Amino acid sequence: MTIYSFTSQVKENQSLSYDEMLQAAELIFNEKTPKEAIAEFLIALSNKKETTEEIAALATVMKSYALSLNLAAGNYLDNCGTGGDGLQSFNISTTSAFVIAANDVSVVKHGNRKISSASGSSDVLQALGIYTDFTMEDSIDLLNKTGITFLHAPNVHPKLKRIGEVRRSIGKPTIFNLVGPLTNPANLTTQLVGINRPEFVHDYARVLKLLGRKRAIVVSGTQGMDEASLDSDNTLALLENGEVKSLNIDIEELGIAPAPVTALRGGTPEENAIILRELLNGKQSAYFDAVLLNTGLALFANGKVSSVLDGIELARDSILTGKALAKLESVVEYSQSYLKERAVQ
Repeated sequence: MTIYSFTSQVKENQSLSYDEMLQAAELIFNEKTPKEAIAEFLIALSNKKETTEEIAALATVMKSYALSLNLAAGNYLDNCGTGGDGLQSFNISTTSAFVIAANDVSVVKHGNRKISSASGSSDVLQALGIYTDFTMEDSIDLLNKTGITFLHAPNVHPKLKRIGEVRRSIGKPTIFNLVGPLTNPANLTTQLVGINRPEFVHDYARVLKLLGRKRAIVVSGTQGMDEASLDSDNTLALLENGEVKSLNIDIEELGIAPAPVTALRGGTPEENAIILRELLNGKQSAYFDAVLLNTGLALFANGKVSSVLDGIELARDSILTGKALAKLESVVEYSQSYLKERAVQ
């Protein structure tokens, strides 16, 4: 079959089975498939709304083409979100990653440059002075030395370069936003994922279960924000002991002041890097509170704490004592030393 036949099926509002999507995914990654045909297929899927089976199948194929990350067995966490919410928030999950790691949780964060936002994870890292083109071996070394590492998706997934061109031509979220957090080459045991489809939160948690996560939280905030937002309009699902169930949080009961999503808007990578540094230096703001909440959820998803509230308190303490800033500085130092060594060679 060709990609066109699958596109026709999807355009008729017929979802693909898991096996059909496996075939379609192989065609997407086949360099002989025209880019225009791939774009047409992705747009059709988006218009229909992607299903659990379609997402799981694409994630399986995409991960099969990823470079290997030979990590020792351990309790690794990723807090990468899907992006694509169009809300232009600052880099909440990237900032939170340093706070999570400051609490002795091994973070292997998957990320990319901006595709449908003003600043992707890799963009703000670069603005902070952090190198994003590490080899897989160096990524592991960074993790071993600092407790956190960042995997730039195009480096991990060589076949994504062509797909990235297609995604940029489309200019809006596609199924690749949804599969991104599912294709981390590390064998993750725990995960926090923000998605931009509140109605799909429980289904997404079921995909995580299929992919072997032991414990995870999926969240969609106000207006489909791919983070937990600072209001009562959060939809969350908890994967625990093989079951998916709803998780309810009350912002004010967690000691956080409510704020509109506009208060979390960021800017360019350079502007977001300033926000991130000021936050880790203890500057109080809605940005600070958003990082507390999302870090608290990640620590709870990881099993580090027994409640989201406990996670928030740990997050606050690690920022105000300078531990989180020290974690950032350790990664910057490693990165700068790495670049100096390369310049000498």
